[in-house]
Amino acid sequence: MASIFTKIINGEIPSYKIAEDQNYYAFLDINPIAKAHTLVVPKKETDYIFDVDDTTLGGLMIFAKRVAKAIAKSVECKRVGVAVLGLEVPHAHIHLIPLNNESDVDFKKAKLQLSAAEFKEIAEKIGENFV
Repeated sequence: MASIFTKIINGEIPSYKIAEDQNYYAFLDINPIAKAHTLVVPKKETDYIFDVDDTTLGGLMIFAKRVAKAIAKSVECKRVGVAVLGLEVPHAHIHLIPLNNESDVDFKKAKLQLSAAEFKEIAEKIGENFV
């Protein structure tokens, strides 16, 4: 059965897409812990990130680097952090989170409540800065 991320990639579920290429897809997390919190996934569905083949994993990180640079140009932050949890969705993925303090990467804190217009504006701005 396809994961929710595969359904997003296939356009069966809407997303606030940041960027994609033939192998990877980046979109805003709809339960963000920071403004511009983004998920980056390989299009090939694999449950656990360390089961992803080396070529795909390396490509995922290079694609995520490009997305992180676009995030940094789009929202005020000191850095863009990377987190890999992998328990909530059985599809390898990484979180890119704009940071100003280490405490900004706390998945237990209240999620931001953003409107559809805010999500759209953020996604478009990051997408414009994606190179």
